[in-house]
Amino acid sequence: MAEITLNFPDGAQKSYEAGIKPIEVASSIAKSLAKRSVSAKLNGHYVGMNDPLTEGGDFQLITTADEESLDILRHSTSHLLAQAMRRLPKFAHAHFGVGPFIENGFYYDTDNGAGNQVSVEDFPEIEAMMKKIVKEDLPILSHEISRAEALETFKDDPYKVELINDLPEDEPISVAVQGEHIELDRGGLVPSTGWIKHFKLVSVAGSYWRGQSDNAVLQRVYGTAFWNAEDLEADLQRRAEAKERDHRNIGRDLDLFFTSQKVGSGLPVWLPNGATIRRQVERYIVDKELANDYLHVYTPVLSNLNLYKTSGHWDHYREDMFPPMDMGDGEFLELRPMNCPSHISVYQHKPRSYRDLPLRIAELGMMHRYEKSGALTGLSRVREMTLNDGHTFVAPDQLEEEFKSILKMTMAVYEDFNITDYRFRLSYRDPENTAKYFDDDEMWEKSQAQLKRAMDDMGLDYFEAPGEAAFYGPKLDIQTKTALGGEETLSTIQLDFLLPERFDLTYVGEDGQDNHRPVMLHRGIVGTMERFTAYLIEMYKGAFPTWLAPLQVQIIPVNNGAHGAYANKIKQELQEAGLRANVETKEAKMGYLIREAQTKKVPYTLVLGDDEQDNQTVTVRRYGQQETEKMSADAFRDLVLKDVANYSRVAE
Repeated sequence: MAEITLNFPDGAQKSYEAGIKPIEVASSIAKSLAKRSVSAKLNGHYVGMNDPLTEGGDFQLITTADEESLDILRHSTSHLLAQAMRRLPKFAHAHFGVGPFIENGFYYDTDNGAGNQVSVEDFPEIEAMMKKIVKEDLPILSHEISRAEALETFKDDPYKVELINDLPEDEPISVAVQGEHIELDRGGLVPSTGWIKHFKLVSVAGSYWRGQSDNAVLQRVYGTAFWNAEDLEADLQRRAEAKERDHRNIGRDLDLFFTSQKVGSGLPVWLPNGATIRRQVERYIVDKELANDYLHVYTPVLSNLNLYKTSGHWDHYREDMFPPMDMGDGEFLELRPMNCPSHISVYQHKPRSYRDLPLRIAELGMMHRYEKSGALTGLSRVREMTLNDGHTFVAPDQLEEEFKSILKMTMAVYEDFNITDYRFRLSYRDPENTAKYFDDDEMWEKSQAQLKRAMDDMGLDYFEAPGEAAFYGPKLDIQTKTALGGEETLSTIQLDFLLPERFDLTYVGEDGQDNHRPVMLHRGIVGTMERFTAYLIEMYKGAFPTWLAPLQVQIIPVNNGAHGAYANKIKQELQEAGLRANVETKEAKMGYLIREAQTKKVPYTLVLGDDEQDNQTVTVRRYGQQETEKMSADAFRDLVLKDVANYSRVAE
C-alpha cells in the first residue's frame, strides 16, 4: 500500500497509508482530538473528516476551539436546512440556490413556487425535521463527480444547473452527501449531522437570484448555529434587542419616515416627526460649524460631468453613479455622488492668499448614489442622501493642527449626542496593492505619518487598517457599534493631496508667488442625515432626548371642556419659549392617554385638572417613570429649557 506524508502545523511530519481518513489521523494522535476535530485542510483546501486522503502535503486539523469552526458549523447547518425542507411534503419539490455561512449565521436561497413559499410559521416544522436528522447522525461525505453526472444529479433544480454550467470546463465538481441529500459543495463541513445540535431559524426575506434585479426573486431563509446552547441563547437575545432597536420598525411605529415603491426605491419620505429630528440635527451641526469658522454654502445637486472626470470620480466611482443626462447641446449633467468638486469650485471662484487659509467650507449637500435594490435598507442605505460635508483647504504646515481641530470638534459633537461606543481607525493604502491608489509613494508615506503623529500627540488610541484608505489619500475613520453589534463608519477625516493637483489649486504665499499648492481635508462629522438619524433611532431606541424629541411635551386635560383652555394656554407659553408641545383632544380614559404618550416616548407628559388650573400648576410625568411631580407652569418651562440647553445630559 502506498504511503503519504503529512506535514503538521507544529513542524512534525508523519507517514500514513494512502486512503487514511482525517478522523483516523486525529485518533492516532489523541482520542480527545478526534472528538474535537470538525474538519481538516490539506494544502489549504478543506477535506472532510470521513474523506480518504490520497496525497500528502501540509495538513491541519480544525477543532471547535478554532474560530473558523463556527463558519463550518453554520455552513453545515444550511445543508441540514435544505435536507429537512426536502423531507417535508410542502417543500419536497423546492429548488435551492446557494447556502453559505455569513457573519452572524447562514442563509439558503429557496424557491418553492408561487403561492407556497416559506414563512416564519413554517419554522417550527422545519426545525423539528432538522432535529430528527441530527439524531440520525448521518455521516457527511465529499467526493468529485463529472460534469455530466452533476447535470444529471441536479437536473430538476434549475439554479444548481445554472451554477454547474457557469463553472470553468476544467474545474472539478465536488458534492457533499448526507443520507439521501446531495449538495454542490467545495468542502468545509462537519463529520456528521449529529454535530449540529444548537441552531435556530430566525427570519426570511426576498432576494434576487445571484443579486441581479432582472433575475427571479427567491426566498432567503436565515438561521444561526453555535457549538453550545448558552451562546445560541445569548445570540437570540441580541437579535431580539436588535429587532426592538431596528430603525425601520421604530420609524414606522413613531411615524418618522417611510419608503415606497411608488415614490422610488431608496428614496425615503420624511414624515413630520422624522423631519423634526432631522431639522434639529441640521440646526445643531450648522451652528457648531459656524462657531468653528466654517463658511456655509449651497451648491447645485447637478454638475457638469467633466467636473467628475477631472476629480477622478468618473474613473474610480462610476459604478456607483447615476447615468449622465444628455442636455442635447454637448453638455452632460451628472447627479453628484460627492460634494468635494463643488466645494473646490468655491475655492477657485477667486484668487486665494495664505491669509485665507485655513479656508473651511461646509454644506448640507444632497448627493445621489446608484445603489443596487437588494442593498437598500430604510434610512441607512439609500439612493438620495444629504451629507454634513466639509472641506478645509490648508497650507501644508497647517495640516496637522487642522486635523486635530476637526477631530476635537467631532468628539465634542459625540459628547452632545451621548455617543460613547466608538474607536478610531487609521486607514492606509494597501502596500501590497498600490495600483488602485494615487501614484505618489512619497505623498502616501508622508501623509500617513502625519495622521499617526497627530493621533499620538492627542494621546488617542487607534488601530491601523491597510487597504481602507480613499484612492486619493489616507483617512481617520470613527467606527461605531450598530444595534446588531456590528461596526460601521460614522465619521471620517480624509487627507487629500490629489484633488488640489488635478484641479490645479493654488494660493499666493508669503513670498508673493501664486504657485503654492494647498492640501485638502474632507470631513463628515455626523455623516449623512439619513444614516445618522437611523443610528440615533437605534441608539436611543426611539426614546429621544428632549432636545431631539419630535414632541417634547404632551399635555392631557382631564376634561377638554373644563380644562382645555388652560391646556392651550400652557401649550402656547411652551411654544413661545421654543418648545414643541401638543394638547391631547381625544376623549378617552386618562390611563389610556397617559400610556399612549409613553408608547410614543414623549419626554414629558402633563396632566391638567381642577387643582392645576386653580393653582396655575402642572402635574409632570417623565417618560419611563411611574412617579409624578407637581410644580408651577413657569418652573416646568424652565426645567425643560434647561434640559434642552444641556442636550439632555444627566446632571452629575
